Amino acid sequence: LVVNQTDESLQNLTVELNTSGDLKIADRIQEHTIAPKQSKTINVSIKVSSTESGVIFGSIAYSTAKGVDKKIVVLNSIHMDIMDYIHPANCTDTEFRSMWAEFEWENKVSVNTDFTELTSYLNHIVKITNMKCLTPDVDQYSECGFLAANLYACSIFGEDALLNLSVEQNPVSRKITGYVRIRSKTQGVALSLGDKITSNQRRETKASTGDAKSNKS
Repeated sequence: LVVNQTDESLQNLTVELNTSGDLKIADRIQEHTIAPKQSKTINVSIKVSSTESGVIFGSIAYSTAKGVDKKIVVLNSIHMDIMDYIHPANCTDTEFRSMWAEFEWENKVSVNTDFTELTSYLNHIVKITNMKCLTPDVDQYSECGFLAANLYACSIFGEDALLNLSVEQNPVSRKITGYVRIRSKTQGVALSLGDKITSNQRRETKASTGDAKSNKS
């Protein structure tokens, strides 16, 4: 919704949007005229073809009867979250191992958290990634000092996301260390999930980032 709060007509007004990530603008730019104190709803279609976080940014350009040069208003950016496309799903251990060996992209994130309970940290990862824990009876690891678990999710585009959590707890300091490894057929899923974990694995502060690289030569 574009509102003209001025006393002049806004002529040759265009909403120019750009995207990052796997987002595509589907509509051509059209020019509009908005009378003084009037408003107009302008719709722009954006095509999303894969599970990947992205950003929509842009500006509004217009001219008036008194002005020669166009004026530009920069719009606030809109961040698209990977959690909008992903949901928990089930697969067998055999299917998980097969996909793990097949998928090309891996993102390995170092654990840097202030959680002091292994199962609490696992539950936190499950929550922030919107994935399903496939490993049964994880509560039995709460007193063992180590925990390994597999998580799985599927996107609305049919893309699979695999996650392996391998952590241990220092018996004295109770500090949790280890790695979270994410594998997917596409780099975007591996990177976006890794960024999600990196930004949220601590209760308050942000952790270090992980790198996605090809798993195959």
